[in-house]
Amino acid sequence: MSLELEGRIVRKLNVQNGSSARGPWSKQEFIFEYQEGNFPTQVCMNVWGEDKVRDLARHNDGDKVKVSFNLSSREYNGRWYTDVRAWRIESAAPVASAPSQDPGPMPPPPTEEPAGTLDDDDLPF
Repeated sequence: MSLELEGRIVRKLNVQNGSSARGPWSKQEFIFEYQEGNFPTQVCMNVWGEDKVRDLARHNDGDKVKVSFNLSSREYNGRWYTDVRAWRIESAAPVASAPSQDPGPMPPPPTEEPAGTLDDDDLPF
């Protein structure tokens, strides 16, 4: 399942590098804040892979972003660990201001024509 949130990057933590049987790896965690109801909520997310770490490096602390991520949990020695892995981070689109609803000055109301006499040609029937 893929999820998406808009918020801001609070802080980027240090890049972690290592090597496994499958080769070298890179990982970076960051603190992400989003609005949930009336209160801000923070969550620690991570990116895996050199290309994703480079994508995160394009953003600074305080930047408003939209993050697409996956949730997963795994058990190790009787304890459960949850992973919030971001797979796309893009700048949040600026909120476009709504066009002004002020139509401008109103035209003056129409003036009434003085009542004249009706001819036979003016009758609707």
